[in-house]
Amino acid sequence: MAVTTELERLSGGCVIGIDEAGRGPLAGGVFAAAVSVPLPLADTLLVGAWKGVDDSKKLSPAKRARLAETIKATPGCTWAVASASAAEIDELNILRATHLAMRRAAEKAGAALGGGEEISILVDGLPVKGLPYPSRNVVKGDSKSVLIAAASILAKTARDAECEEMEKRFPGYGFAAHKGYPTKDHIAALERLGPCPEHRMTFGPVAKVAEK
Repeated sequence: MAVTTELERLSGGCVIGIDEAGRGPLAGGVFAAAVSVPLPLADTLLVGAWKGVDDSKKLSPAKRARLAETIKATPGCTWAVASASAAEIDELNILRATHLAMRRAAEKAGAALGGGEEISILVDGLPVKGLPYPSRNVVKGDSKSVLIAAASILAKTARDAECEEMEKRFPGYGFAAHKGYPTKDHIAALERLGPCPEHRMTFGPVAKVAEK
């Protein structure tokens, strides 16, 4: 099933799509992106420059990267990316930190749009408290809404870029390959090297190693 603008039409007015990336990894921040385009433009983009926009998990890294650049460069598109750090995740817990990243992205996008009562949000997954505008959650929204799908691509590529930087700063863990997820290689490196400053100390496998 291809993404559409049906949910955006139901919302009406100025709609921001929001999604996140990076809840499951053992290291690095959790990222959120917010994307908005006027509805008539979204319909045009779906059969043009944004053809192929979909849930980021369904796309290859190369296609995600190409589409991310296309989305960012689209005239009339307002977008924002924000994150909550590993330290904030440890302080708040992963759910609250994810919601914080989403709120930050929504605030940045809303400010760029000039604020206003006509703004509403479509957010992927379960309900999110504390967003700056009225919101509707959509389960598997990144496979249904073009704006949420576009946000999923920006969030994922931003998160992957952070992992590439972590690879340079903390060599030996393999962040560029496993992106912080608890793979066998990551666990082995964690046990060999111990946690780095970007590891989430409250996550079980990291806490277990830290206790040794």
